[in-house]
Amino acid sequence: MSVLFKALPTETARALQKGGLDAYGLVPERRISDGDGVPCRHCLKNVAAGEAYLILAYRPFPGLQPYAETGPIFLHAEACERAEDAGTIPELFLETSDYIVRGYGADDRIVYGTGAVVPTPDIAKRADMILKREDVAYLHMRSARNNCYQCRIERG
Repeated sequence: MSVLFKALPTETARALQKGGLDAYGLVPERRISDGDGVPCRHCLKNVAAGEAYLILAYRPFPGLQPYAETGPIFLHAEACERAEDAGTIPELFLETSDYIVRGYGADDRIVYGTGAVVPTPDIAKRADMILKREDVAYLHMRSARNNCYQCRIERG
């Protein structure tokens, strides 16, 4: 089996970039990047120094339920091109030593026993192993320090 690392959907990014409300019903905050540690979840590149970006609450689930985690993410303020689905971990994420990888069922709820802090070089292998389970529909990769959503991982 292979895996696919998937960036934030373009329709979601464009709605937010055009002033749409975030997961808490708020207008995203607009800031100017200093070029350090502002990863856009749509193009999967750091927002360069001097460029505008948005800080917003994001909930990568279709509806509210107890496992629908919501947290902060960054997004270029202006339209950027979505990162292509990738069979290997995107370069942006190689700067960090580890991430949380966690599986979710078709009902968008955590599948217990799938979550772990995984060293970055092992994420694709771990994702492949978890996605072999029939009760796992997809995975999230999240910050091991702050639990921020990074990307979705699906079967390739």
